[in-house]
Amino acid sequence: MSVTLINVFEVKPGLEDEALAYWERCAAVLRKQPGFVSTRLHRALRPDARFALVNVAEWESPQRFEAAVSSREFEAVAAEGTEKYPHFPALYQVVRE
Repeated sequence: MSVTLINVFEVKPGLEDEALAYWERCAAVLRKQPGFVSTRLHRALRPDARFALVNVAEWESPQRFEAAVSSREFEAVAAEGTEKYPHFPALYQVVRE
């Protein structure tokens, strides 16, 4: 069962470039993991949006995603921005089309 990761990021004004670089480092690690399918990062058009960045990624299964984010390599790179860029990841599956 494939799943969709939706991960929204709160980014303080002035930290957008740093947040993008952080996302790139995390994405580079995850792209190499078994089960990764694709990812796209979206930026809010309005500066007052609560979530400045929204990541939408596809994974082959919840188990593959959990294994990827539990890897030491990912945990090390992700720890850099956990507090600086609060984010709220969750896995979803399509229930209607």
